[in-house]
Amino acid sequence: MEETKNNQTENNPDYNPTPASDAKFIFASIKQFLFELLDIRSDTDKKGTIEDIKENISMKGHTAWVLVFSILIASIGLNVSSTAVVIGAMLISPLMGPILGIGLSIGINDIDTLKRSLINLGVMIGLSLATSFTFFLIPLFRNETPELLARTAPDVRDVFIAIAGGLALIIAISRRSKQTNTIAGVAIATALMPPLCTAGYGLATWNLAYFGGAMFLFTINTIFIALATFVIVKFLRFPMVRYINSAKRKRIASMASFVALIVFAGSIYMFFNLFKQNQFQQAAQLLINDIKSNGISIIDEKAENIDYKNNTITIFIYGHKLTYNEIENWNSRLPEYGLKGTKLEFQQGVDDSDLRNEVRNLTDLYAQNQKLINTRDEDLKEKEIKIKLLESEISKFYENEVPFLQISKEARINYTGLAEISYSKLIKTNFQHVDTITVFNTTWYDSIPDTKLQQLQLEKWLKTRLNLDTLVVTKNP
Repeated sequence: MEETKNNQTENNPDYNPTPASDAKFIFASIKQFLFELLDIRSDTDKKGTIEDIKENISMKGHTAWVLVFSILIASIGLNVSSTAVVIGAMLISPLMGPILGIGLSIGINDIDTLKRSLINLGVMIGLSLATSFTFFLIPLFRNETPELLARTAPDVRDVFIAIAGGLALIIAISRRSKQTNTIAGVAIATALMPPLCTAGYGLATWNLAYFGGAMFLFTINTIFIALATFVIVKFLRFPMVRYINSAKRKRIASMASFVALIVFAGSIYMFFNLFKQNQFQQAAQLLINDIKSNGISIIDEKAENIDYKNNTITIFIYGHKLTYNEIENWNSRLPEYGLKGTKLEFQQGVDDSDLRNEVRNLTDLYAQNQKLINTRDEDLKEKEIKIKLLESEISKFYENEVPFLQISKEARINYTGLAEISYSKLIKTNFQHVDTITVFNTTWYDSIPDTKLQQLQLEKWLKTRLNLDTLVVTKNP
């Protein structure tokens, strides 16, 4: 009917749409698009969601053992500082069940489910702490790792992660077609297991600060995931539990509303405190960075030096000692950083400028000595190269050198008529190339009748003995 009317209007020659009507049409189209894009009510399985959450609340039997082993895996991952192992443990952990049960039961006024969820949440925490405590009791696994230390104090960002994770989780579960990948992703993002493991580590090492900080982080995640579940359950208008006794129904509804109000108020208070603490830490770090940029040397920068509870910032300085006026100047600038009322403490020793100058002089002297050493090393390398070159030339010379003394002894034994023998190198050229010839000059006794034959045999022997193709034997007159 409406489509026909629109067609008739468009075909009418007198029809002249105004800019106002066009804007209304565009606005209505955008509104309709956004509604269809963000609507989650049309695809919600309320009955199935309630059943799924109630089925996963129980922490006994198989679920209890899965929890124990997942906590053990997470503890090992924290001990070896392996993020991959911790993520794997979170993927198989059944920690979400009781937390979702608390948010659902408050949202639908189901007091029985609320009691059951709280009991199983307590069982879950007890099993987790007992498992991690037992593991970290072993002395071999008590070393502090970055993964453990990262779970000892909550941050305002943990609140946003818990809220966003809780909203994503209950929305994914409430669909008719469940999204298991979303559930696994939320388990990783909200990171409920590592704080419980860290709390067990704190108990095993009697470090109550670690235990308290880790349990506080776990409590924040738990409360805000349950709160997100409560909000979505109310938004999707899940059916309330009906009681035969109307007075009981009203009493339970009032109790559930009161619990929800307490949880909500506590959540807001926790969020506000974490937000203020984070704001204080950021402002303090900005102040410290500005102090360092002014040439003041700061040592021993630790997180505990920024004390939000006592509203104190402690800075340890070395080198140039700050004067009273400089300290007062930095204290007067605290309101610029939003740190009004904060106590700024400078811890500094005696002025060690002379000592620093000595260290600087020694450093310069060391640098000069290193240059000299490097120069000498280069000279030594050059000399080593020359020595190797000379050794190579000498070895070549000795390779072509004749062992004259040995040869002369052997020749005297073999040729008794030999009176003298001499040796030389003859260098000759035909002006095209140069030849080097080994020449032996001999003198024979007069009693030898045929020296020519003896000389010929000597030449053959020398060629064979010295492995030379070219060799000349001459005779003195």
